[in-house]
Amino acid sequence: MNKQITDIVAYLSWPGLLIAFLLGDRYASRFHLNQSLVIWLAATVIGIAAGWIPLFGWLVRAVVGLFCALCWFIGIINAIQGVEKEVPVLGQIRLL
Repeated sequence: MNKQITDIVAYLSWPGLLIAFLLGDRYASRFHLNQSLVIWLAATVIGIAAGWIPLFGWLVRAVVGLFCALCWFIGIINAIQGVEKEVPVLGQIRLL
């Protein structure tokens, strides 16, 4: 896969992220692979952790879910346009 296809596939889902990482242009797409990984991890980990918060866990999960959805939308639009802009807050985290 070329860089742009790898960038887009990375945002599609957890399996898409794995496919992009294993079969795509890993070196050129490092930025979007990292962005996607951080967004998916934040949504998953905070979503699970919010389930343990009594009374207001649903509110935390909803707010975090909306924020991660917004970051995902910004990230996939940037990948489609071929731009490497960080998503708000989560974009500063480097895992790859």
